[in-house]
Amino acid sequence: MRENKEKLDDVLMELKAIIETSTDNIVIADGEGNILRVSDNCREIYGIAPEELYGKSTEQLEKVGIFSPSVTRRVLETKQKQQLIQHTKTGKVVMATGYPVFDKQKQLVRVVSYSHDMTEIMALKESFEKLTEQVKRYESELEELREKETRIPGVIAESPQMKRVITLVQRVAKVDTTVLLLGESGVGKNVIAKAIHRKSERKAQPFIEINCGAIPEGLLESELFGYASGSFTGASKSGKPGIIELADKGTLFLDEIGEMPLALQAKLLKVIQEKKITPVGDTRSKQVDFRLIAATNRDLAEMVREGKFRQDLYFRLNVIPIEIAPLRQRPEDILPLIRIFLAKFSKKYGLEKRVDESAVQALLNYGWPGNVREVENVIERLVVTTEEPVISIEHLPEALRKEAEAAEIPVSFPARKLKDILEEVEEKIIMQAYKECRTTHEMAKRLGISQPSVVRRLQKYRKIRDKGTSIQK
Repeated sequence: MRENKEKLDDVLMELKAIIETSTDNIVIADGEGNILRVSDNCREIYGIAPEELYGKSTEQLEKVGIFSPSVTRRVLETKQKQQLIQHTKTGKVVMATGYPVFDKQKQLVRVVSYSHDMTEIMALKESFEKLTEQVKRYESELEELREKETRIPGVIAESPQMKRVITLVQRVAKVDTTVLLLGESGVGKNVIAKAIHRKSERKAQPFIEINCGAIPEGLLESELFGYASGSFTGASKSGKPGIIELADKGTLFLDEIGEMPLALQAKLLKVIQEKKITPVGDTRSKQVDFRLIAATNRDLAEMVREGKFRQDLYFRLNVIPIEIAPLRQRPEDILPLIRIFLAKFSKKYGLEKRVDESAVQALLNYGWPGNVREVENVIERLVVTTEEPVISIEHLPEALRKEAEAAEIPVSFPARKLKDILEEVEEKIIMQAYKECRTTHEMAKRLGISQPSVVRRLQKYRKIRDKGTSIQK
Protein backbone atom coordinates (compact mmCIF):
# COMPACT_ATOMS: atom_id res chain seq x y z
CA MET A 1 0.00 0.00 0.00
CA ARG A 2 2.80 2.38 0.99
CA GLU A 3 4.69 1.46 -2.16
CA ASN A 4 1.65 2.27 -4.30
CA LYS A 5 1.29 5.63 -2.57
CA GLU A 6 4.95 6.47 -3.27
CA LYS A 7 4.48 5.54 -6.93
CA LEU A 8 1.40 7.74 -7.08
CA ASP A 9 3.31 10.61 -5.48
CA ASP A 10 6.09 10.19 -8.05
CA VAL A 11 3.60 10.28 -10.90
CA LEU A 12 1.94 13.40 -9.50
CA MET A 13 5.35 15.04 -9.05
CA GLU A 14 6.29 14.24 -12.63
CA LEU A 15 2.94 15.52 -13.90
CA LYS A 16 3.36 18.76 -11.96
CA ALA A 17 6.90 19.18 -13.32
CA ILE A 18 5.70 18.64 -16.90
CA ILE A 19 2.94 21.22 -16.50
CA GLU A 20 5.13 23.82 -14.79
CA THR A 21 8.13 23.54 -17.14
CA SER A 22 6.23 23.47 -20.43
CA THR A 23 6.66 26.54 -22.59
CA ASP A 24 3.11 25.97 -23.84
CA ASN A 25 0.11 26.74 -21.69
CA ILE A 26 -1.46 23.41 -20.57
CA VAL A 27 -5.09 23.04 -19.52
CA ILE A 28 -6.58 19.73 -18.29
CA ALA A 29 -10.38 19.45 -18.11
CA ASP A 30 -12.67 16.60 -17.08
CA GLY A 31 -15.26 14.88 -19.25
CA GLU A 32 -17.72 17.72 -18.57
CA GLY A 33 -15.34 20.48 -19.58
CA ASN A 34 -14.52 21.63 -16.04
CA ILE A 35 -10.92 22.70 -15.53
CA LEU A 36 -8.83 20.50 -13.23
CA ARG A 37 -5.28 21.70 -13.82
CA VAL A 38 -3.56 24.60 -15.61
CA SER A 39 0.04 25.67 -16.00
CA ASP A 40 1.29 28.88 -14.37
CA ASN A 41 1.85 30.69 -17.68
CA CYS A 42 -1.91 30.91 -18.26
CA ARG A 43 -1.77 34.27 -16.51
CA GLU A 44 0.41 35.66 -19.33
CA ILE A 45 -1.81 34.31 -22.12
CA TYR A 46 -5.32 34.58 -20.65
CA GLY A 47 -4.77 37.38 -18.12
CA ILE A 48 -6.16 35.35 -15.22
CA ALA A 49 -4.51 33.51 -12.29
CA PRO A 50 -4.48 29.67 -12.34
CA GLU A 51 -6.46 29.40 -9.06
CA GLU A 52 -9.27 31.44 -10.61
CA LEU A 53 -9.71 28.84 -13.34
CA TYR A 54 -9.95 25.69 -11.24
CA GLY A 55 -13.44 24.18 -11.32
CA LYS A 56 -14.64 26.65 -13.96
CA SER A 57 -16.42 25.38 -17.06
CA THR A 58 -14.61 26.05 -20.34
CA GLU A 59 -18.00 26.85 -21.87
CA GLN A 60 -18.55 29.51 -19.22
CA LEU A 61 -15.07 30.96 -19.78
CA GLU A 62 -15.74 31.06 -23.51
CA LYS A 63 -18.96 33.00 -22.98
CA VAL A 64 -17.25 35.71 -20.90
CA GLY A 65 -14.50 36.04 -23.52
CA ILE A 66 -11.47 34.67 -21.62
CA PHE A 67 -10.78 32.72 -24.81
CA SER A 68 -12.78 32.10 -27.97
CA PRO A 69 -13.50 29.59 -29.34
CA SER A 70 -12.97 26.83 -26.76
CA VAL A 71 -10.86 23.93 -28.04
CA THR A 72 -12.01 21.79 -25.08
CA ARG A 73 -15.65 22.21 -26.10
CA ARG A 74 -14.79 21.19 -29.68
CA VAL A 75 -13.02 18.02 -28.43
CA LEU A 76 -15.98 17.13 -26.20
CA GLU A 77 -18.34 17.55 -29.17
CA THR A 78 -16.29 15.58 -31.68
CA LYS A 79 -14.34 13.23 -29.36
CA GLN A 80 -11.35 13.81 -31.63
CA LYS A 81 -8.19 15.90 -31.64
CA GLN A 82 -8.93 19.54 -32.51
CA GLN A 83 -6.68 22.45 -33.44
CA LEU A 84 -7.79 26.05 -33.83
CA ILE A 85 -6.81 29.69 -33.47
CA GLN A 86 -8.06 31.35 -30.29
CA HIS A 87 -8.42 35.02 -29.45
CA THR A 88 -8.05 35.90 -25.77
CA LYS A 89 -9.38 38.66 -23.60
CA THR A 90 -5.84 40.08 -23.38
CA GLY A 91 -5.68 40.50 -27.16
CA LYS A 92 -3.43 37.49 -27.77
CA VAL A 93 -3.72 35.19 -30.77
CA VAL A 94 -3.22 31.58 -29.62
CA MET A 95 -2.81 28.27 -31.43
CA ALA A 96 -4.72 25.75 -29.27
CA THR A 97 -4.57 21.96 -29.71
CA GLY A 98 -6.87 19.68 -27.72
CA TYR A 99 -6.59 15.90 -27.22
CA PRO A 100 -9.31 13.56 -25.86
CA VAL A 101 -8.38 11.03 -23.14
CA PHE A 102 -10.52 7.86 -22.83
CA ASP A 103 -10.79 5.33 -19.97
CA LYS A 104 -10.89 1.54 -20.36
CA GLN A 105 -14.60 1.69 -21.18
CA LYS A 106 -13.78 4.18 -23.96
CA GLN A 107 -15.53 6.98 -22.14
CA LEU A 108 -14.07 10.46 -22.64
CA VAL A 109 -12.84 11.41 -19.17
CA ARG A 110 -10.25 14.13 -19.80
CA VAL A 111 -9.32 16.78 -22.37
CA VAL A 112 -5.72 17.94 -22.45
CA SER A 113 -5.06 21.10 -24.44
CA TYR A 114 -1.87 22.95 -25.30
CA SER A 115 -1.87 26.64 -26.21
CA HIS A 116 0.99 28.50 -27.90
CA ASP A 117 1.11 32.28 -28.19
CA MET A 118 1.04 33.15 -31.92
CA THR A 119 0.44 36.90 -31.55
CA GLU A 120 3.83 37.99 -32.88
CA ILE A 121 3.86 35.34 -35.62
CA MET A 122 0.36 36.33 -36.79
CA ALA A 123 1.38 39.99 -36.84
CA LEU A 124 4.41 39.09 -38.95
CA LYS A 125 2.21 36.99 -41.23
CA GLU A 126 -0.18 39.91 -41.71
CA SER A 127 2.72 42.25 -42.46
CA PHE A 128 4.16 39.75 -44.92
CA GLU A 129 0.82 39.41 -46.71
CA LYS A 130 0.52 43.19 -46.97
CA LEU A 131 4.05 43.43 -48.33
CA THR A 132 3.32 40.63 -50.80
CA GLU A 133 0.25 42.47 -52.06
CA GLN A 134 2.28 45.67 -52.30
CA VAL A 135 5.00 43.88 -54.28
CA LYS A 136 2.37 42.44 -56.64
CA ARG A 137 0.91 45.90 -57.13
CA TYR A 138 4.34 47.39 -57.85
CA GLU A 139 5.13 44.56 -60.28
CA SER A 140 1.82 45.14 -62.04
CA GLU A 141 2.45 48.88 -62.31
CA LEU A 142 5.97 48.26 -63.57
CA GLU A 143 4.68 45.85 -66.20
CA GLU A 144 2.12 48.45 -67.30
CA LEU A 145 4.92 50.97 -67.76
CA ARG A 146 7.12 48.54 -69.70
CA GLU A 147 4.39 47.85 -72.20
CA LYS A 148 4.10 51.46 -73.33
CA GLU A 149 5.46 52.16 -76.78
CA THR A 150 7.92 54.83 -75.78
CA ARG A 151 11.68 55.03 -76.03
CA ILE A 152 11.83 54.55 -72.26
CA PRO A 153 9.07 52.43 -70.68
CA GLY A 154 6.62 54.55 -68.72
CA VAL A 155 7.86 57.91 -70.04
CA ILE A 156 5.81 59.95 -72.50
CA ALA A 157 8.08 62.05 -74.67
CA GLU A 158 6.10 63.71 -77.46
CA SER A 159 7.19 67.22 -76.48
CA PRO A 160 10.63 68.67 -77.34
CA GLN A 161 11.35 69.19 -73.64
CA MET A 162 10.77 65.53 -72.73
CA LYS A 163 12.67 64.32 -75.80
CA ARG A 164 15.69 66.25 -74.54
CA VAL A 165 15.25 64.65 -71.11
CA ILE A 166 15.10 61.14 -72.62
CA THR A 167 18.22 61.75 -74.69
CA LEU A 168 20.10 62.89 -71.57
CA VAL A 169 18.78 59.94 -69.53
CA GLN A 170 20.06 57.47 -72.10
CA ARG A 171 23.51 59.06 -71.94
CA VAL A 172 23.90 59.31 -68.17
CA ALA A 173 22.41 55.86 -67.46
CA LYS A 174 25.53 54.21 -68.88
CA VAL A 175 27.84 55.81 -66.30
CA ASP A 176 27.76 55.93 -62.49
CA THR A 177 27.71 59.71 -62.15
CA THR A 178 25.35 61.38 -59.67
CA VAL A 179 22.13 62.77 -61.16
CA LEU A 180 19.92 65.53 -59.72
CA LEU A 181 16.33 65.55 -61.01
CA LEU A 182 14.57 68.91 -60.80
CA GLY A 183 10.90 69.69 -61.33
CA GLU A 184 7.56 70.35 -59.74
CA SER A 185 5.72 67.70 -57.73
CA GLY A 186 4.04 65.15 -59.95
CA VAL A 187 6.14 65.62 -63.10
CA GLY A 188 7.48 62.06 -62.85
CA LYS A 189 10.92 62.42 -61.26
CA ASN A 190 10.65 58.95 -59.70
CA VAL A 191 9.78 57.44 -63.10
CA ILE A 192 12.86 59.04 -64.65
CA ALA A 193 15.00 57.79 -61.74
CA LYS A 194 13.78 54.23 -62.28
CA ALA A 195 14.38 54.57 -66.02
CA ILE A 196 18.01 55.55 -65.36
CA HIS A 197 18.41 52.52 -63.10
CA ARG A 198 16.83 50.12 -65.63
CA LYS A 199 19.18 51.30 -68.37
CA SER A 200 22.29 51.19 -66.17
CA GLU A 201 24.78 48.41 -65.48
CA ARG A 202 23.16 48.08 -62.04
CA LYS A 203 19.72 47.14 -63.39
CA ALA A 204 19.88 43.63 -61.85
CA GLN A 205 20.61 45.11 -58.40
CA PRO A 206 18.22 46.88 -55.97
CA PHE A 207 16.60 50.23 -56.68
CA ILE A 208 16.05 51.72 -53.22
CA GLU A 209 13.88 54.82 -52.88
CA ILE A 210 13.28 57.01 -49.84
CA ASN A 211 11.25 60.21 -49.58
CA CYS A 212 13.25 62.52 -47.30
CA GLY A 213 10.17 64.66 -46.65
CA ALA A 214 7.86 61.79 -45.68
CA ILE A 215 9.83 60.50 -42.66
CA PRO A 216 9.92 62.40 -39.33
CA GLU A 217 13.25 64.13 -38.72
CA GLY A 218 13.89 62.06 -35.59
CA LEU A 219 13.66 58.81 -37.53
CA LEU A 220 15.33 59.84 -40.78
CA GLU A 221 18.90 59.24 -39.57
CA SER A 222 18.22 55.68 -38.39
CA GLU A 223 16.23 54.98 -41.58
CA LEU A 224 19.08 56.18 -43.79
CA PHE A 225 22.08 54.82 -41.91
CA GLY A 226 20.56 52.00 -39.87
CA TYR A 227 21.28 51.40 -36.20
CA ALA A 228 23.19 49.00 -33.98
CA SER A 229 21.65 46.72 -31.36
CA GLY A 230 20.32 48.65 -28.35
CA SER A 231 21.32 52.04 -29.74
CA PHE A 232 18.11 53.67 -28.47
CA THR A 233 14.88 52.85 -26.67
CA GLY A 234 12.64 50.70 -28.84
CA ALA A 235 15.45 49.67 -31.16
CA SER A 236 15.46 46.10 -32.45
CA LYS A 237 17.72 43.80 -30.42
CA SER A 238 19.46 42.69 -33.60
CA GLY A 239 19.84 46.20 -35.03
CA LYS A 240 18.60 47.22 -38.46
CA PRO A 241 20.31 47.98 -41.79
CA GLY A 242 19.64 51.43 -43.23
CA ILE A 243 18.27 52.40 -46.63
CA ILE A 244 21.75 53.25 -47.89
CA GLU A 245 23.09 49.82 -46.95
CA LEU A 246 20.15 48.13 -48.72
CA ALA A 247 21.14 49.98 -51.91
CA ASP A 248 24.58 48.34 -51.94
CA LYS A 249 25.57 47.42 -55.54
CA GLY A 250 22.37 49.12 -56.76
CA THR A 251 20.85 52.60 -57.06
CA LEU A 252 19.90 54.89 -54.17
CA PHE A 253 17.15 57.39 -54.99
CA LEU A 254 16.74 60.23 -52.47
CA ASP A 255 13.47 61.95 -53.33
CA GLU A 256 12.69 65.42 -51.93
CA ILE A 257 16.36 65.89 -50.94
CA GLY A 258 15.62 69.56 -50.22
CA GLU A 259 13.64 68.45 -47.14
CA MET A 260 16.65 66.78 -45.52
CA PRO A 261 17.61 68.46 -42.19
CA LEU A 262 20.91 70.36 -42.17
CA ALA A 263 22.24 68.13 -39.38
CA LEU A 264 22.04 65.06 -41.62
CA GLN A 265 23.37 66.75 -44.74
CA ALA A 266 26.97 66.66 -43.44
CA LYS A 267 26.71 62.94 -42.68
CA LEU A 268 25.22 62.24 -46.11
CA LEU A 269 28.00 64.22 -47.78
CA LYS A 270 30.59 62.06 -46.00
CA VAL A 271 28.84 58.89 -47.16
CA ILE A 272 28.80 60.14 -50.78
CA GLN A 273 32.50 61.02 -50.62
CA GLU A 274 33.79 57.93 -48.81
CA LYS A 275 31.11 55.35 -49.71
CA LYS A 276 31.08 54.25 -46.07
CA ILE A 277 28.26 54.33 -43.53
CA THR A 278 28.30 54.22 -39.74
CA PRO A 279 25.01 52.99 -38.21
CA VAL A 280 23.52 54.96 -35.31
CA GLY A 281 25.04 53.72 -32.04
CA ASP A 282 27.91 51.92 -33.76
CA THR A 283 31.59 52.79 -34.13
CA ARG A 284 32.32 50.48 -37.05
CA SER A 285 31.94 51.65 -40.64
CA LYS A 286 30.57 49.59 -43.52
CA GLN A 287 31.64 49.90 -47.12
CA VAL A 288 28.77 50.53 -49.56
CA ASP A 289 28.69 50.80 -53.33
CA PHE A 290 25.72 52.65 -54.80
CA ARG A 291 24.79 54.97 -57.64
CA LEU A 292 23.11 58.12 -56.31
CA ILE A 293 20.09 59.86 -57.85
CA ALA A 294 18.47 62.75 -55.98
CA ALA A 295 15.34 64.73 -56.74
CA THR A 296 13.68 67.89 -55.50
CA ASN A 297 10.92 70.32 -56.34
CA ARG A 298 12.75 73.13 -54.54
CA ASP A 299 15.38 75.63 -55.70
CA LEU A 300 18.49 74.22 -54.01
CA ALA A 301 20.71 77.08 -55.20
CA GLU A 302 18.38 79.56 -53.49
CA MET A 303 18.34 77.38 -50.36
CA VAL A 304 22.15 77.46 -50.34
CA ARG A 305 22.06 81.27 -50.44
CA GLU A 306 19.56 81.28 -47.56
CA GLY A 307 21.73 78.90 -45.52
CA LYS A 308 19.12 76.13 -45.60
CA PHE A 309 21.17 73.69 -47.68
CA ARG A 310 24.88 72.89 -47.54
CA GLN A 311 26.81 74.29 -50.48
CA ASP A 312 29.30 71.37 -50.56
CA LEU A 313 26.46 68.82 -50.66
CA TYR A 314 24.72 70.83 -53.40
CA PHE A 315 27.84 70.67 -55.58
CA ARG A 316 28.13 66.94 -54.92
CA LEU A 317 24.53 66.37 -56.03
CA ASN A 318 24.45 68.83 -58.93
CA VAL A 319 26.83 66.86 -61.19
CA ILE A 320 24.26 66.07 -63.90
CA PRO A 321 21.10 68.18 -63.34
CA ILE A 322 18.08 67.08 -65.36
CA GLU A 323 15.12 69.47 -65.31
CA ILE A 324 11.69 68.03 -66.06
CA ALA A 325 9.31 70.71 -67.32
CA PRO A 326 5.80 70.99 -65.84
CA LEU A 327 2.99 69.55 -67.94
CA ARG A 328 1.55 72.97 -68.78
CA GLN A 329 4.76 73.73 -70.70
CA ARG A 330 4.60 70.51 -72.75
CA PRO A 331 1.01 70.22 -73.98
CA GLU A 332 2.03 67.62 -76.59
CA ASP A 333 2.34 65.07 -73.76
CA ILE A 334 -1.14 65.59 -72.30
CA LEU A 335 -3.20 63.64 -74.85
CA PRO A 336 -0.90 60.56 -74.86
CA LEU A 337 -1.01 60.55 -71.04
CA ILE A 338 -4.81 60.68 -71.08
CA ARG A 339 -4.91 57.73 -73.50
CA ILE A 340 -2.47 55.66 -71.47
CA PHE A 341 -4.23 56.23 -68.14
CA LEU A 342 -7.64 55.67 -69.72
CA ALA A 343 -6.51 52.28 -71.04
CA LYS A 344 -4.81 51.43 -67.73
CA PHE A 345 -7.82 52.09 -65.50
CA SER A 346 -10.38 50.72 -67.96
CA LYS A 347 -8.45 47.45 -67.84
CA LYS A 348 -7.88 47.59 -64.08
CA TYR A 349 -11.56 48.06 -63.20
CA GLY A 350 -13.03 46.13 -66.11
CA LEU A 351 -14.83 49.23 -67.41
CA GLU A 352 -14.72 50.18 -71.09
CA LYS A 353 -14.63 53.98 -71.24
CA ARG A 354 -13.80 56.55 -73.86
CA VAL A 355 -13.58 60.36 -73.75
CA ASP A 356 -15.54 62.49 -76.20
CA GLU A 357 -14.12 65.49 -78.05
CA SER A 358 -15.56 68.14 -75.72
CA ALA A 359 -14.00 66.51 -72.65
CA VAL A 360 -10.68 66.00 -74.44
CA GLN A 361 -10.56 69.68 -75.38
CA ALA A 362 -11.30 70.72 -71.80
CA LEU A 363 -8.58 68.40 -70.50
CA LEU A 364 -6.12 69.89 -72.98
CA ASN A 365 -7.04 73.45 -71.94
CA TYR A 366 -6.57 72.72 -68.23
CA GLY A 367 -3.31 73.87 -66.56
CA TRP A 368 -2.60 70.63 -64.61
CA PRO A 369 -0.91 72.14 -61.53
CA GLY A 370 -0.47 68.60 -60.19
CA ASN A 371 1.23 67.54 -63.44
CA VAL A 372 1.31 63.85 -64.49
CA ARG A 373 0.15 62.65 -61.06
CA GLU A 374 -2.96 64.83 -61.33
CA VAL A 375 -3.72 63.54 -64.84
CA GLU A 376 -3.55 59.97 -63.52
CA ASN A 377 -5.80 60.74 -60.53
CA VAL A 378 -8.41 62.60 -62.61
CA ILE A 379 -8.62 59.87 -65.27
CA GLU A 380 -8.95 57.15 -62.63
CA ARG A 381 -11.76 59.10 -60.96
CA LEU A 382 -13.57 59.60 -64.27
CA VAL A 383 -13.32 55.91 -65.19
CA VAL A 384 -14.68 54.83 -61.81
CA THR A 385 -17.41 57.44 -61.26
CA THR A 386 -18.84 57.90 -64.78
CA GLU A 387 -21.80 55.56 -65.31
CA GLU A 388 -22.04 56.10 -69.06
CA PRO A 389 -19.51 54.47 -71.42
CA VAL A 390 -18.59 57.90 -72.84
CA ILE A 391 -16.96 60.53 -70.62
CA SER A 392 -18.12 63.99 -71.65
CA ILE A 393 -17.40 67.50 -70.39
CA GLU A 394 -20.20 67.43 -67.81
CA HIS A 395 -18.53 64.48 -66.07
CA LEU A 396 -15.33 66.44 -65.43
CA PRO A 397 -14.63 67.83 -61.93
CA GLU A 398 -16.15 71.29 -61.58
CA ALA A 399 -12.86 73.04 -60.78
CA LEU A 400 -11.17 71.51 -63.82
CA ARG A 401 -14.09 72.36 -66.10
CA LYS A 402 -14.20 76.01 -64.98
CA GLU A 403 -10.46 76.55 -65.38
CA ALA A 404 -10.45 74.86 -68.78
CA GLU A 405 -13.37 77.02 -69.96
CA ALA A 406 -11.67 80.18 -68.67
CA ALA A 407 -8.52 79.26 -70.62
CA GLU A 408 -10.40 79.29 -73.92
CA ILE A 409 -10.28 82.45 -76.04
CA PRO A 410 -13.64 84.20 -75.68
CA VAL A 411 -15.32 84.99 -78.98
CA SER A 412 -17.67 87.96 -78.76
CA PHE A 413 -19.47 88.35 -82.10
CA PRO A 414 -20.03 90.85 -83.62
CA ALA A 415 -18.32 93.24 -81.15
CA ARG A 416 -14.86 92.06 -82.26
CA LYS A 417 -13.57 91.50 -85.77
CA LEU A 418 -12.17 88.15 -86.84
CA LYS A 419 -8.82 89.79 -87.67
CA ASP A 420 -8.43 91.05 -84.08
CA ILE A 421 -9.31 87.65 -82.63
CA LEU A 422 -6.81 85.86 -84.87
CA GLU A 423 -4.07 88.35 -83.97
CA GLU A 424 -4.75 87.82 -80.25
CA VAL A 425 -4.47 84.06 -80.66
CA GLU A 426 -1.31 84.43 -82.75
CA GLU A 427 0.27 86.71 -80.17
CA LYS A 428 -0.35 84.21 -77.37
CA ILE A 429 1.10 81.32 -79.39
CA ILE A 430 4.17 83.32 -80.48
CA MET A 431 4.93 84.51 -76.95
CA GLN A 432 4.40 81.05 -75.45
CA ALA A 433 6.90 79.63 -77.96
CA TYR A 434 9.27 82.51 -77.13
CA LYS A 435 9.19 81.53 -73.43
CA GLU A 436 9.86 77.85 -74.10
CA CYS A 437 12.38 77.95 -77.00
CA ARG A 438 15.98 79.03 -76.86
CA THR A 439 16.39 80.32 -80.44
CA THR A 440 14.21 81.75 -83.20
CA HIS A 441 15.24 78.77 -85.35
CA GLU A 442 13.79 76.43 -82.72
CA MET A 443 10.63 78.55 -82.60
CA ALA A 444 10.31 78.35 -86.41
CA LYS A 445 10.68 74.59 -86.42
CA ARG A 446 8.10 74.17 -83.68
CA LEU A 447 5.57 76.57 -85.22
CA GLY A 448 6.07 75.35 -88.78
CA ILE A 449 6.97 78.77 -90.21
CA SER A 450 10.20 80.36 -91.45
CA GLN A 451 12.74 81.95 -89.11
CA PRO A 452 12.35 85.46 -90.69
CA SER A 453 8.57 85.17 -90.10
CA VAL A 454 9.23 84.45 -86.42
CA VAL A 455 11.47 87.52 -86.13
CA ARG A 456 8.87 89.77 -87.86
CA ARG A 457 6.09 88.58 -85.58
CA LEU A 458 8.21 89.08 -82.45
CA GLN A 459 8.97 92.63 -83.56
CA LYS A 460 5.30 93.19 -84.37
CA TYR A 461 4.12 92.35 -80.91
CA ARG A 462 7.00 94.32 -79.33
CA LYS A 463 7.40 91.88 -76.49
CA ILE A 464 11.16 91.39 -76.57
CA ARG A 465 11.87 94.71 -74.84
CA ASP A 466 9.63 93.64 -71.92
CA LYS A 467 11.81 90.61 -71.19
CA GLY A 468 14.92 90.61 -69.07
CA THR A 469 16.68 88.16 -71.40
CA SER A 470 17.54 88.04 -75.09
CA ILE A 471 16.93 85.29 -77.60
CA GLN A 472 19.47 83.99 -80.09
CA LYS A 473 18.80 84.05 -83.80
